[in-house]
Amino acid sequence: MEGLKEKVVLVAGAATGLGAASARRLADEGARVVVGDLDLDGARRTATAIGDAGGQAVAVGFDMADEASVAELVRTAVRTYGGLDAVHINAGDMRAVSQDTDVVDMDLAVWDRTFAVNLRGHMLVTRNAVPELLTRGGGAIVYTSSIAAFTGEAARPAYSSTKAGINALARHVASRWGREGIRANAVAPGLILTQAIQEGAAPDLLEALLARTRSTRHGRADDVAGMVAYLMSDEGAWINGQVINVDGGTVMR
Repeated sequence: MEGLKEKVVLVAGAATGLGAASARRLADEGARVVVGDLDLDGARRTATAIGDAGGQAVAVGFDMADEASVAELVRTAVRTYGGLDAVHINAGDMRAVSQDTDVVDMDLAVWDRTFAVNLRGHMLVTRNAVPELLTRGGGAIVYTSSIAAFTGEAARPAYSSTKAGINALARHVASRWGREGIRANAVAPGLILTQAIQEGAAPDLLEALLARTRSTRHGRADDVAGMVAYLMSDEGAWINGQVINVDGGTVMR
């Protein structure tokens, strides 16, 4: 893709899964990648895999729910590579999601923790990254949302609410700074067969979920990574303020 070579890209939440796949894809396109994650060992594994493939990457440990930690993550990206051109914000607390039942039964701490990471954390990365992007004349932010923001699930109300909030955040950033060169979009994946899902989900459940799509297969992390790279590249230069489903046709809108 055009326009990613030598760009400095921060991926917040890239130890495993979608974030790791996006970090690898961006490095394959020639970007210099900062791999951030609470799981520093996982971030190092992602960065090492990128380096072994001939790319450039550095691993940084950070806590999405801690403002000072997020600010230091962005400062480290700028110190390491001299600036910042794009950000992919992907982090989430998946342990909290497993306890996200319904608004009557859930522990309020689960709601608060989910919002602290999935929405407040995304805002914190944004507020620290935008000034750095502006110093380069603009740049791209890509958020990881979810089709849960649209589907109306019987469970996971905290998760789906934060994803709807991320969509609103992307549109806010596009509206506020679009004329100053910043593009902000979100990808909304459906079910993606990450390693954790492949190991933990029952085959009959996966079959049932596939039947809800208009596709011959389940989603792969590389499907999302390709869209992230496209939205950050010059080829996606006229896309701003959009939420793009990557879900095999599960949700049509």
